[in-house]
Amino acid sequence: MTDPNAIQPSELDQLPDRDPEETAEWQASLDAVAKAAGPHRAAYLMRRTLERAEGTGVALPKLLETDYVNSIPTAAEPAVPGDEAMEARITAWNRWNAAAMVTRGAKYGVGGHIATFASAAWLYEIGFNHFFRGKEGDGSGDQLYVQGHAAPGIYARAFLDGRLTEQHLDNFRQEAGGNGLPSYPHPRRLPWLWEFPTVSMGLGPISAIYQARFNRYLTSRGIKDVSDSHVWAFLGDGEMDEPESTTALTLAAREGLDNLTFVINCNLQRLDGPVRANFKIVQELEALFRGAGWNVIKTLWGSAWDELFALDTTGALVRRLREVPDAQVQTYQTRDAAYIREDFFGKDPALVEMAKLLSDDKILECFHVSRGGHEPRKVYAAYKAALEHKGAPTVILAQTVKGHTLGEGFASKNANHQMKKLTVEQFKELRDRLDLPIKDSEFADGQVPYGHPGADSPEVRYLQERRAALGGPAPARRIHPVPALPAPAEKAFTAFDKGSGSQSVATTMAFVRLVKDLVRDKETGRRWVPIVPDEARTFGMESLFPSLGIYSPKGQTYEPVDRDQLMYYKEAVNGQILNEGITEAGSMADFIAAATSYATHGEPMIPFYIFYSMFGWQRTGDQMWQLGDQLGRGFLVGATAGRTTLTGEGLQHADGQSPLIAATNPAALTYDPAFAYEIPVIVKEGLRRMYGEAAEGEDQNVFYYLTVYNEPLPQPAKPSGLGIDEGIIKGLYRFNTAESAGLTVPANAPRIQLLGSGTAIHWALKAQKLLAEEWGVAADVWSATSWGELRRDAMEADAALLRGEDRVPYVRQALQGAEGPVLAVSDYMRQVPDQIAQWVEQDYTSLGTDGFGLSDTRDAARRHFGVDAESIVAAALAQLARRGEVKATAVKEARDKYGL
Repeated sequence: MTDPNAIQPSELDQLPDRDPEETAEWQASLDAVAKAAGPHRAAYLMRRTLERAEGTGVALPKLLETDYVNSIPTAAEPAVPGDEAMEARITAWNRWNAAAMVTRGAKYGVGGHIATFASAAWLYEIGFNHFFRGKEGDGSGDQLYVQGHAAPGIYARAFLDGRLTEQHLDNFRQEAGGNGLPSYPHPRRLPWLWEFPTVSMGLGPISAIYQARFNRYLTSRGIKDVSDSHVWAFLGDGEMDEPESTTALTLAAREGLDNLTFVINCNLQRLDGPVRANFKIVQELEALFRGAGWNVIKTLWGSAWDELFALDTTGALVRRLREVPDAQVQTYQTRDAAYIREDFFGKDPALVEMAKLLSDDKILECFHVSRGGHEPRKVYAAYKAALEHKGAPTVILAQTVKGHTLGEGFASKNANHQMKKLTVEQFKELRDRLDLPIKDSEFADGQVPYGHPGADSPEVRYLQERRAALGGPAPARRIHPVPALPAPAEKAFTAFDKGSGSQSVATTMAFVRLVKDLVRDKETGRRWVPIVPDEARTFGMESLFPSLGIYSPKGQTYEPVDRDQLMYYKEAVNGQILNEGITEAGSMADFIAAATSYATHGEPMIPFYIFYSMFGWQRTGDQMWQLGDQLGRGFLVGATAGRTTLTGEGLQHADGQSPLIAATNPAALTYDPAFAYEIPVIVKEGLRRMYGEAAEGEDQNVFYYLTVYNEPLPQPAKPSGLGIDEGIIKGLYRFNTAESAGLTVPANAPRIQLLGSGTAIHWALKAQKLLAEEWGVAADVWSATSWGELRRDAMEADAALLRGEDRVPYVRQALQGAEGPVLAVSDYMRQVPDQIAQWVEQDYTSLGTDGFGLSDTRDAARRHFGVDAESIVAAALAQLARRGEVKATAVKEARDKYGL
C-alpha cells in the first residue's frame, strides 16, 4: 500500500537532481544507520545534521522542534557574577513576604495569588540583580512587562529595598483608604511603580512587541536614541492561548526586534489544571516561535538532571522526556520514587537499568524540584544568551513548578491558583525550608509576620548596590520633566470656519486635512504619529504617503508600482506613518506605545489612530481599557462612523454603539462632531489639555475619541457669537433657530428643540424646514458634539451637590429657557443620546438606530430605522400632540403624507 505521506515521483520532478548517484548514497547511509542502530539513532543524526546546516547558513527549512532538553548545556553556562549566596537570601525574603502579604489579606476576602511568583521568583530576581536597566542612568532604561499574578513578589522586593512599607503590604488589594497596593500592575493606581498593565492576559505580549517596535521607530525618526532599551515580557504558558499573545510574533521576527525578550514561565499549569494535559506546551511553543522566526532558548532541567543525561548513552531518557505528556510530569512531582521508577523508567529497558543506578532521593530531587527556571545559573545563562543574540527576538521557555517551595500542599496542585493562604504550620515549614531567621514567637495571635533583615543589612545593601549599578530601581515609572508642547499655529484650526461653500466634504476628510496641516507645524509636527490599519486610502490619507512616508526598518527595497504617480506608496526608515496591515489589535498596541511615550521615554508623542469605527471599541475595547490604565494620551478616530452612513457594507460594518461603549471608559472623552469647523476646536482643546498647560486640577491623562463620517455634505460656516467654542468643547450649543434659519413660522407657533449629533444633524435641519413649511412648527437645532461629556459634567454636578456645593449641570444651563420639548437624534442606538435624559428639564425623547445594521442606500437605511427627516417630523409632532400643542391627528397625517 502506498504511503500517502511519501514524496511522489511527480513531486521529485520539481526538484531536478544533478547527481542521483550521490543522493542514493546519502539515502543508503541513512537506511544503514536505521537498520544497524535503530530509527532513534537515525533521527538523532538527522536532527544534528539539520542543526548544523541551520547554524552554517545553509538554506533549509527550519527545524521547528528540538529535544526536550536545555538549549544551553551545563558546560557552556557562564558563572553568575556577584554573590550567589546573598542573592539566594534576598530571594528567600521575597518569597516569604509575597506569601505573607496574600495570606494576611485573605482574612478580608480580597484574594491574591501565591503560587505564580513562587514558580517564577528566580526569573525575576536574576533580572533585577543583573539585567534590568533602570531609568536613572543614561537613556530610558528597560521596559518590564510583569506577569500580573506575580505582582506580590514585585511588591515584596520593593518592600525589601525600602520603597514600600508594612502598611503598604497590609493594604494589598485594599486601595480605598489610601496607601493601598493594586491587585495587579496598574499604572493608574500606582503610577510611580508600574509602567504597563498586563493582567488582562494576552495584552502584555502584543504590547511588548509593539513597544519594542516603537522604540526602533523613535530611534529611526531621530526623536530619541533608545537603542539601549530592552523590552522584557514575562508571560505564562497558559496565557499564550490568548490570540493577542501570538498575533504579532512574525512582526517581531520580520523586523528583527532583538531588543525584545519573552520569558515564558512554563509551570505547565493554567487556572484550572494543566495547560496541555495530553501534550507538551514547551514543544508546541518552541515550534510556534521558531516557525515565526524567533530565537528559542529552552531552560527546562536543573543541574540534578546532569547525572541522568550523562547516563543516557542510548538516548532513551531524551526520548522518554519527549513523549511524556505534561499532565503526567505534574503527577510525577507529587508521587513517590517507587511510582516514578515504575511509570517513567519502567517503559524502556535502558531506563530500567539507569534507574538502578539512582537513589530514591536523586529521583525525587529531579522530578520534584530540579527545574531550569529555579536555578540562578541556568536563568542567567539564558538571559545573557538572549541579549547577545542579534537579528531576531528571543523567547526563553523556562520550566518551573507552580507553587515551588510552598510545600506539598501547593506544588503542582491543580487548585493552587485558587489557594490564597498558608497555615501557620505551613509558614513555619516554609521558614525552615528557606532558612530564614524568623522566630516562633513572632507569629502573634496566629498572624504570619513580615520578614526584613534590616534597612542596613548586607542583603538590603547588596540589593540597592546592584540596582544602583543598573540605573536605579525597577520596575519604576517616571514622568520626565518635559515642557508643555507649544500650540500649533492658529491658521491650521480655522480652515473650515467659513464653510465649504458648494463643495461637499465628509468630516473624515476634514479631519485628515487638519492633520495634514498639523504635521507641517515646525514645532510639533514631527511628534504626530499617524496610525492606520491598512485603510488609509479609504480615509483619504494616501496623500500623506509620499510626504510623511510609511515606517519600515528596511526602507523601500523595491520600486513601487505607482512610483510615477503623485501619491505613490512610499516606505522609509524614518517614515512617520505606522500602517499596520489588517490588525486593529496591532494598531492599538502601536497607539498605546506612542500615547505613553511621554512617560516611557520622556518624549511626548501625539498619536492619532484612525479606523473603521465598528472595528475599534467593538473589537479592541480591552486595549482601550489598557490605554486608560496606562495613562495614555492621544486621539482615537472612529471613521465611517454611524449605523447608516456606510452604504452597502451591511451588518458587521454598521456602528451604532461605539460612543456608548466609549462612555464606559473613564479616561475617554468622546465626541461626535457634526460639522467640519467643530473638529479643529475639539483637536485644539485636546492638544492643550493633554500636551499643553493643563488647568489646575485637570487630568491630563485622558484620550479623545472622535467619530467622523464618510458622507460628503456641504459644510456650513461656523456661527458667529460668543460661547460657540465653549459649547463645542462642553458638548452642546444652539446651531440655529427657525428664525435665524430664515424660515417663516406663525408668531405663536408651537416650538420644539431638536438635538442632533454627527451626521444626524443634517436630518434634523431638513426636519426643521419641513416642520416650519408644512406644519407651522418652529424648531431650534442644536449640535450635541458630546453626549458623553454632557453626562460626565452632569454627574460631577450631582457629586458636587452631595458635597454641599451649588452647581448646575452644563446641559441644563445650555437649555435653560428653551421652549417646548426636546427631541434628540443620532446615528446610534437611543441609549447614546439618552445619556443626558435625566438632567434635561424639558420633556425629553429620542430617536436612534437600535438593532442590527443592513445593506442599502443611506436614505433607505434611515427610513428603516426611523431617523430620517420625515421620521423626525412625525416624532416631533407626536411630542407636541401629547402636550396639546398640535392637533392629535397630525401624527397620522404626517405618517400618511411621508409614507412612513
